[in-house]
Amino acid sequence: MGYFSILGAIPGFFLSSFFFMLLWGVIAPSLDLATVGYPTAMLMTITLWVAVAPLAAATARRK
Repeated sequence: MGYFSILGAIPGFFLSSFFFMLLWGVIAPSLDLATVGYPTAMLMTITLWVAVAPLAAATARRK
């Protein structure tokens, strides 16, 4: 994994956060939850990425 592959993930992070915010806004009223703004969606996305990245790396090493 090189420097440019890390830079390639940056737009994906921002798009993931944006889609998370939009989808949460659709689902939240049905569950009687508050909607989230973009900064909170970014925090949730980075938390999910930090949790999933080691699992993805471990799976890639097994193959």
